[in-house]
Amino acid sequence: MSQTDHSLAFEVQRLDVFVFRAPADPPVQTSFGTMRDRPAVLLRVTDAAGCAGWGEVWCNFPVVGAEHRARMAAYYLRPLLERKRWDSPADCFRALSEAFAVLAIQCGEPGTLHQIVVALWDLLARRAGQPLWRFISDRAPDTPPAIPVYASGLNPTEPEQLAAQKLAEGYRAFKLKVGFGAARDDANLRAMRAVIGEETPFMVDANQAWTLDEALAAGRAMQAYGLGWLEEPLRADAPLADWRRLAQEQPLPLAGGENLAGLPQFDTVIDSGVLSVLQPDLGKWGGITGCLQVGRAALARGRLFCPHWLGGGIGLTASLHLKAAVGGPGYVEVDANPNPLRELLAQPAFTLQDGAVVLGEAPGLGVEPDLLATREYLVRVAGV
Repeated sequence: MSQTDHSLAFEVQRLDVFVFRAPADPPVQTSFGTMRDRPAVLLRVTDAAGCAGWGEVWCNFPVVGAEHRARMAAYYLRPLLERKRWDSPADCFRALSEAFAVLAIQCGEPGTLHQIVVALWDLLARRAGQPLWRFISDRAPDTPPAIPVYASGLNPTEPEQLAAQKLAEGYRAFKLKVGFGAARDDANLRAMRAVIGEETPFMVDANQAWTLDEALAAGRAMQAYGLGWLEEPLRADAPLADWRRLAQEQPLPLAGGENLAGLPQFDTVIDSGVLSVLQPDLGKWGGITGCLQVGRAALARGRLFCPHWLGGGIGLTASLHLKAAVGGPGYVEVDANPNPLRELLAQPAFTLQDGAVVLGEAPGLGVEPDLLATREYLVRVAGV
């Protein structure tokens, strides 16, 4: 779709911010911390005609992050966004990013400011009466696409039990959390393969757990399990030379991207060839606007494009539409752990058909938060 298309112009009359917290049972374990509840921050933008669109802000960490991001959106995003006319979401994204650039340096919070700059494609797709996947695609299929997904967030405590449950529900690909010690990781890998079978696509995520030497040893040791990729084995800000060495000296394809921000960073990583799988998170940086460009660049260079998401239902649905619009092989991440905010904040809930989600023809994201059903999880935040 042309960025000069008049259908992309809009004016936001109102920005509403909602914060939710639901218990995490069981807690979600990673190599760097544990989530003991499931937060979500939703943004609702309404135009002059009363049409509304939804977005979700990444807010898993720190534990106080949801309320803080909500206040940042209310104090800094709202006055810049409301009652102004924009030529397109991309134009809005650029302007807001520029407006926040100095503030990001001054307050030392570039991440938070990246995360509250939201694209507004849901609003425009709803206004146009088109599903978002078709509205933003330059090669949309005639029929709703089926998007392969994988069950993610499998904790290191008896992950095979949750995997068996998800296998019965129709999931056909899985990703295990690793980085908890070589012996424990190996035992979990062995138990997972016994449950899901030798041919089922299987990946691992270390969440930046290791040094270069540790990552080299882990990649070599895990080769026997036929893994599709090794995700974030090093810190995202590790020198590119370390990533190159890791890609060359151990056998597993490398994945990452959820902790990158900005097209220059993504372009550098894509051009370097160190990552076989690109995983931008549209709630952490870029929204639809930025991540659509990353996805197209990844496909053009022969990389897998697999959007990252571990939050509520609006962000997950947006990730599915993003993947459908970009096309190509790959998956969208679906957190396998119980989370009422995944289902209740995106109604109707998605259905799984043989490891894939089929998107529909409903306008925009095609889902709405059930604000009545989620009222027990709603957090009142002063100033929001």
